[in-house]
Amino acid sequence: MSISPTKPVERQLPTEEARDLLTLTRELVERELLPRAAADEAEGRFPRDVFRTLGSAGLLGLPYPERHGGGEQPYEVYLQVLEELAAGWLAVGLGVSVHTLSCHALATFGSEELKRRLLPGMLGGDQLGAYCLSEPQSGSDAAALRTSAVRDGDAYTVNGTKAWITHGGVADFYSAMVRTGQEGAGGISALLVAGDTPGVSAAPPERKMGMKSSPTAQIHFDGARVPADRLIGEEGQGFAIALSALDSGRLGIAACATGVAQAALDHAVEYARTRRQFGRPIADFQGLSFMLADMATQIEAGRALYLAAARRRDAGLSFTKEAAMAKLFCTDAAMRVATDAVQVLGGYGYTQDYPVERYMREAKVLQIVEGTNQIQRMVIGRRLTGGNGR
Repeated sequence: MSISPTKPVERQLPTEEARDLLTLTRELVERELLPRAAADEAEGRFPRDVFRTLGSAGLLGLPYPERHGGGEQPYEVYLQVLEELAAGWLAVGLGVSVHTLSCHALATFGSEELKRRLLPGMLGGDQLGAYCLSEPQSGSDAAALRTSAVRDGDAYTVNGTKAWITHGGVADFYSAMVRTGQEGAGGISALLVAGDTPGVSAAPPERKMGMKSSPTAQIHFDGARVPADRLIGEEGQGFAIALSALDSGRLGIAACATGVAQAALDHAVEYARTRRQFGRPIADFQGLSFMLADMATQIEAGRALYLAAARRRDAGLSFTKEAAMAKLFCTDAAMRVATDAVQVLGGYGYTQDYPVERYMREAKVLQIVEGTNQIQRMVIGRRLTGGNGR
């Protein structure tokens, strides 16, 4: 049974330019992503060419200034582009989110000279980035990271291992959080490391249940010498830079989760309209129609939540709590919606002939990355009660 293309999401966008941007994104999804997503995922092929295409279309630097090669779009618009990309292929949508995250340190805290020299290549599609914070022994407790960077003349010598790095081994640059000083958050700094730096290597990619087109690997630093002018901000500022990036990155994950959920719902609705049992479409049965109604409501609520947080960010307001809420709600909703989509399709939903089983596997990782949903609850609770920490 074939499933027809999904209908565009009705969006309230701030400008005509934004509407054109979303139209372009959807065209690229239908032409460049949907025809190959299932096959590439099955074979674990990384679509590097797709990121070059998106870069050429101006979609890899949307929230960054035009003077550095970015699109200078508000987060409200950028996140909806991410949602469309993730609905077509999560490996691409999440990849764009991670790339944007990896550019954040330089774009926000870097010197004007370094931004002028490096950002155009990073934002234009020629280069793809990765964000290096987690380590084998420090995931949620990021301030306990051990990778060291020792100043030696005009360079830092970096030793250690980063873990769970999206684009690990294929990235052209790594935004790496390293220890340059004492234990704890105050001894962490941010370095921008070129992917071809001698002493930088990648372990074999992790064998994941989903997102197989997106390589995730440990990155080893073995005496890697990084020029001192690749320090972002000041020594000891790295943890604040990392948290600043994560607030924005969590909104990216929320948008990607909403895209996956929307794709799952669209397939479930179309299947329910065309699948007949007992002489009528299964969509006519109240039990199933109620399930679809709940799925749609969760998606709309999640979209409203991440857009509200994005508008706070665009207005220059604090959005840490709101970003954590959006990441928590949208990713939990994506898991529920994708699971229900499999149920709607019944036995077919459990086969690879339909994409909903892939959506279910992909949704799971979104509850884990950019801070587990348990960490999001901690962030929200502490913000509510005035406790310490993020």
